[in-house]
Amino acid sequence: MTVPIAIIGTGIAGLSAARALKDAGHVVQLFDKSHGSGGRMSSKRSEAGALDLGAQYFTARDRRFVNEVQRWQANGWAAEWEPQLYNFQSGQLSPSPDEQTRWVGTPRMSAITRALLDDLPVEFGCRITEVFQGQQHWNLLDADGNNHGPFSHVIIATPAHQATALLAAAPKLASTAAGVKMDPTWAIALAFDTPLDTPMEGCFVQNSPLDWLARNRSKPGRDATPDTWILHATSAWSKQHLDLPKDAIIELLHGAFAELLHCSMPAPVFSLAHRWLYARPASGHEWGVLADADLGLYACGDWCLSGRVEGAWLSGQEAARRLVEHLR
Repeated sequence: MTVPIAIIGTGIAGLSAARALKDAGHVVQLFDKSHGSGGRMSSKRSEAGALDLGAQYFTARDRRFVNEVQRWQANGWAAEWEPQLYNFQSGQLSPSPDEQTRWVGTPRMSAITRALLDDLPVEFGCRITEVFQGQQHWNLLDADGNNHGPFSHVIIATPAHQATALLAAAPKLASTAAGVKMDPTWAIALAFDTPLDTPMEGCFVQNSPLDWLARNRSKPGRDATPDTWILHATSAWSKQHLDLPKDAIIELLHGAFAELLHCSMPAPVFSLAHRWLYARPASGHEWGVLADADLGLYACGDWCLSGRVEGAWLSGQEAARRLVEHLR
């Protein structure tokens, strides 16, 4: 009997590792505490359509990831996004000279992770709380007290804070993960019946509670109505207002948006707030993956590299590569 490899987390890092392992002929079993794949690349369905509340777009610089994104594009899971970009600085809006190629999932960000998941076996709504060694193999305990296993190896593909607790069997790795600082982000969606009178489709914001905003319908494959906007607050502002009620967050960021556009903004017909506690690592690292090959325990994620979607995918690849190499 083949003992499968457990992968905890179905964000881009976990799915990248899972696909690479399956392609190398290994059996995997995935677990995720959410009810769908994607992690911070997930999209939320709402009465205003699908909303990308987490990752807004991604870039590709590393040749391996460029090839992967081209594969996604060929399959119709991703497309290039060419928004009219602006900068907002010292109270002034100006067109952004940024020429960077940006990609998004189509028709929503989560299309990519859904396609990568495909037919892989996964247990959703299953929060793993402990990774422990049995006689020869690994077992997982979930929040409901259920035991899962046996597994030959375990790959932990969660934010660093959550990975720390799951790495208890490898104290050295756990202490490295514990040292990673992840910043929070408040994200809100606002929808307007009458489209806002602005050519702006994306904006990098400075000296404001806001950090970024995007017009949803400017992304390929999105619904044109209503006119929906996604706003991300800065990490510093999010930290200061971490425990404010969602209604208050929406009101404050709606106000910051109106200030930026210098206009009396209509009341939104729909609004929604989401708090990402572990939105992004505060700084980049060069580990690629945390690994104890003899134990058979690995941790990967954007926090092991650049903090970007590309970093998450590369980290998952590296975890799979190291694991396969160790088995040879």
